[in-house]
Amino acid sequence: MPHATQHADVATAELDSALRGGPFHVALRAAIAARGLPLQRVQHHLSRHGVKVGVTSLSYWQQGARRPQRPESLRAVRALEEILQLPQESLIRLLVQADEDPASHRPAARSYRSLVEASGVLERLLAELDSPLDGGLHTLGHHERVRIGARRELAGRESHHIVRAHRDGVDRFVAVHHGDPGCAPERMSVHALENCRTGRVRSDHGTGVFVAELLFDTRLRAGDTFLFRYGVEDGTAGASREYVRGFGPAGGQYALQVRFDENALPVRCHRFAQHSAAAPRSGRQELALTGRHHSVHLVEPRVRSGVVGIGWDWE
Repeated sequence: MPHATQHADVATAELDSALRGGPFHVALRAAIAARGLPLQRVQHHLSRHGVKVGVTSLSYWQQGARRPQRPESLRAVRALEEILQLPQESLIRLLVQADEDPASHRPAARSYRSLVEASGVLERLLAELDSPLDGGLHTLGHHERVRIGARRELAGRESHHIVRAHRDGVDRFVAVHHGDPGCAPERMSVHALENCRTGRVRSDHGTGVFVAELLFDTRLRAGDTFLFRYGVEDGTAGASREYVRGFGPAGGQYALQVRFDENALPVRCHRFAQHSAAAPRSGRQELALTGRHHSVHLVEPRVRSGVVGIGWDWE
C-alpha cells in the first residue's frame, strides 16, 4: 500500500522535525498522529503507567492551549515519551526550552527548567512533612503583602488566609516560599502571627524552595472556616524583579500588595497573568505607585488555575 507508506513517511518526517525544533504542543501532536492513537487510547496507556490525565487536558496540551506544569503532569510527559516511542527527555527538553523563546518577553522570570525542578523538590519536601498536595483547605480569601528592601531585595512577605476545611481533622497549613534566584533558604525564617504556631521547616538550597508547617490550635471539621496569619523573612538574594503566585484549583479572592523601600523605587510596575508557569504572559496592565506608601497592588475577585503576579523595572 504505497499511499499508506507515503503517509507514514510524511508523519515520521513531521515528527522528527517537531522533536528537533518544537514547540512542545506541535511535537506532541505529531507524535500522537505518527502512532495513530486516539486520545482515549493515550489516556488508557497513561493509566496503565499509573498516571491520571484527562482527555481534555491531553487535547489542550497538543493544541497549545495549556502546558503540563504540575508534578503529576510532568510525570505524564515522561510516560508519553515511552508510550509514543520517543527518545528519552525529548518532550521534556521542549518544555524547558520554551522559556528561552524571546517572543515570550519574560527576561526576568525564572526559567521553566527551574520551575520544573522546583515542582519536584516541593513534592519531596511536602512528603517529608507527611503533607499531601491537597491539604484539606479551600481558600476563601488570601491577602499577601510583599516588602522590597533598600537593596532592591525581596525582604519578606506577610500572608493573611481565610480558609474552609473540606474534610474532618485538618489542623495545619504548609506555607511555601520560593525565593529569588541566588537566595539562601537556610537563612530564611517563618513567623506565626495569628491563630497558628510554627512547626517543622524544610528547604532546598538549589531551587530556593522553603516550606514551613503552621499548626492550628484546633482540629477543623468539614465546613469549618478559619483565619490565620504568618510572615516569611527572606532578604537573602539580589535585586528582585517580580513576585508571582500560582494557583491550582479555582478559589476565592486574592490580593497582592508590593511595597518598596523609599530608597529603592522602581521606574515602572505592571501586573500579568499566565495560564501556567510555562505559558506566555497575558493581561499586562501598568500599575502606578501610591504616594507616601510606595506600593502597588492587584486584586483577583475569584482566582482561576494559573499564575498572577506583579513585575517591575529598576531602570
